[in-house]
Amino acid sequence: MHRSRRPMLGGTGRHRDIIKIEMRAIVLPVRDLLQRESDAECSVPWTQAIRQRQSERRKLRCWAMTRFAYFCGHEQWQPEVLVEHAQLAEKAGFDLVVVSEHFHPWVDDTSAAGFAFSTIGAMATATDHIGFATGVTTPLWRYHPAVVAQAAATLDRLSGGRFHLGVGTGENINEGPLGYSFPKYAERAARMDEALQIMRRLLDGEKLSFDGDYYTTDRAKLYSPPLGEVPLWLAAGGPKSAALAALRAQGVITSVRDPATTLERVVEPARAVAEAEGKPVPTLVTTHWTVFAQDDREAWEALSAWRGLRAPGRLEAVDPEILRTRADDLPRDEILSQYTIAASAQDIIDAYLPLVTDLAADVVTLQMTSTDQPALISLLGSEVLPALKRSSRPPA
Repeated sequence: MHRSRRPMLGGTGRHRDIIKIEMRAIVLPVRDLLQRESDAECSVPWTQAIRQRQSERRKLRCWAMTRFAYFCGHEQWQPEVLVEHAQLAEKAGFDLVVVSEHFHPWVDDTSAAGFAFSTIGAMATATDHIGFATGVTTPLWRYHPAVVAQAAATLDRLSGGRFHLGVGTGENINEGPLGYSFPKYAERAARMDEALQIMRRLLDGEKLSFDGDYYTTDRAKLYSPPLGEVPLWLAAGGPKSAALAALRAQGVITSVRDPATTLERVVEPARAVAEAEGKPVPTLVTTHWTVFAQDDREAWEALSAWRGLRAPGRLEAVDPEILRTRADDLPRDEILSQYTIAASAQDIIDAYLPLVTDLAADVVTLQMTSTDQPALISLLGSEVLPALKRSSRPPA
């Protein structure tokens, strides 16, 4: 009962009124990159360039095996349950747990919204070796970027050096309830540019005085520093955020609906900017949504806490009650059609294998929900992960 989720790729429009010189430097190489397909002087067609890059990333696997992450969603489960899920994920053989960070969930009736930093701290003490990543937090309004750096350093210490900091430019469902305005992308990206600089420099041990357009610090320093380098991963759904990730972060997190589109809009722009700036190619962290269910009724039950995620007006909403109402006014088939529905271990393998074979992702995150999550995690460990890990190995 494996369904291919239809692409849901909204256009972002051309960046306008970018004031900061740094942001112009990020966007311009990407524009050039995306124009290559129609450039008369380009000797290699764009589709062929994608295939060449795809081959290059496959070759990288001889140096670094794909890691597999399990997604812990605060919007569905209470924090104490997520700690148990992290323990089960470690036992199942996952390399990482990716933990969502939300103030409000997507619906108000079958949901939760624990404080992610506390949950990860509890996970760290309850596990031995599995890694952790926020997927993602926003260091722009609710938290000053220096406070996020402090939280990351603390979690790195509590976990024995197992923490990765995933960040994104945010959603109004988390910022609006606390009275913050949620600006257009240009300002959010400019804020993130500054935030990434502040967090990186503090995590690297600097006593930082920073005077930006949005954030300042005065001799700020982390006096409980991380045990090692905490990677910064930036969420990106298009070329502009991908370029910013390549310029300021160490990795890019992206939700994959169609691998070819992800290559064109995220992977290649990030690689191009990294190469132009003489930086390492950022770690590619992929996610994909799948519902494990035997039929539509069970799928709807499993998806209950997430149905507002596909409701109209999601980006502007403040109240999860509104999203729940809008989602319930839609035909169920319309919402279910936007997710991969898997009824067997092989269906799950088929859903995530392209992230390994086509994208050669460094991290593949199994973002899944079901009506019996412990049983699902056990299935993932016994049948799905072994198959995916075999596919990630380089040829002998």
